[in-house]
Amino acid sequence: MARLILFNKPYGVLSQFTDRGSPTVRSTLSDYIAVKGVYPAGRLDRDSEGLLLLCNDGRLQAHIADPRFKLPKSYLVQVEGEPEEAQLDRLRKGVLLKDGMSLPADVECIAEPPLWPRDPPIRQRKSIPDRWLRMTIREGRNRQVRRMTAAVGLPTLRLVRWSIGDWTVAGIAPGQFAEIAV
Repeated sequence: MARLILFNKPYGVLSQFTDRGSPTVRSTLSDYIAVKGVYPAGRLDRDSEGLLLLCNDGRLQAHIADPRFKLPKSYLVQVEGEPEEAQLDRLRKGVLLKDGMSLPADVECIAEPPLWPRDPPIRQRKSIPDRWLRMTIREGRNRQVRRMTAAVGLPTLRLVRWSIGDWTVAGIAPGQFAEIAV
């Protein structure tokens, strides 16, 4: 039976177990997960937070990470500015990025979610509003959500991956994980 770990990756942690070649000491998965034989199924940028799946089964790992399977990944995204419907529609239709057109995203404005505090906190500017979006994509390009929101004029301030497929980070504190059998 395959093992699957649902990890709530904190801000600033690398999505790998070692950090070779860096002149500074950076936090890695090995600082939080002492389970042998599991590997990340996909990545989550160092400056992003939330759900990272790790497993010990290559077939399951490929199903989670491979864009061919178009597994939905949902994010809570704090953006700078007040989104206009035209900007949201562009995200819903797909955005032209340097590496080609993105697939359409499901996106909606939401109230500020009850998330854990981020360390360091997001800078707040009194003259520039911010807004939260729930955004679901079915690809996994490098920094895709950040690049998509920037392309429509809404820079991302905070990015939290909330779910991948049916798996969610709900109820898992930052730096903690839950293990399930699949």
